[in-house]
Amino acid sequence: MYTMEELERYVRQCRKCKLCEKRTNVVFGEGVIDTPLMFVGEAPGADEDRLGRPFVGKAGQLLDKALNALNFDRRKNFYIANICKCRPENNRTPTEEEAEACLPYLRRQVLIIKPRIIVCLGATAAKYIIDRDARITQIRGQWFERKGYYIIATFHPAALLRDESKKRLMWNDLKMVRAKYDEILGK
Repeated sequence: MYTMEELERYVRQCRKCKLCEKRTNVVFGEGVIDTPLMFVGEAPGADEDRLGRPFVGKAGQLLDKALNALNFDRRKNFYIANICKCRPENNRTPTEEEAEACLPYLRRQVLIIKPRIIVCLGATAAKYIIDRDARITQIRGQWFERKGYYIIATFHPAALLRDESKKRLMWNDLKMVRAKYDEILGK
């Protein structure tokens, strides 16, 4: 079994799909390793590729603002990663081949972190974590329990930048995450 550091070194050398050809950085993930809470998004955007960190662009700043309002901090309470570790050109949705190439890395991250709660940020994360036929508008805000994990999907924060009417729905989903987190910690 890899440590997180060993896994990250391995993933930084990955050449399993064509995304490696144009990446600036592998965006592995960051946050607390031993945490009950993990967020999973789709793939890095331009800012993430440039800086090598997940969710640091406008969408990530919006997510951090919402999570901070619920007393969550990526340095203290959660881990955040993506399905794909390299940026698809023009921020397009990763192809099936690209996602499948990276999923073993995400699964190993989950095994190392051992979260109790996994939050899927957007349709791509929901598709590969909850159900291949999942529609984000139909399953968001619902809990799924699988293999000891509580899994919930909500909108990707980038969707809120395009459609502000989704903000209230995502906020309600994140409040459910906070309540489940407190329940697990016995607060």
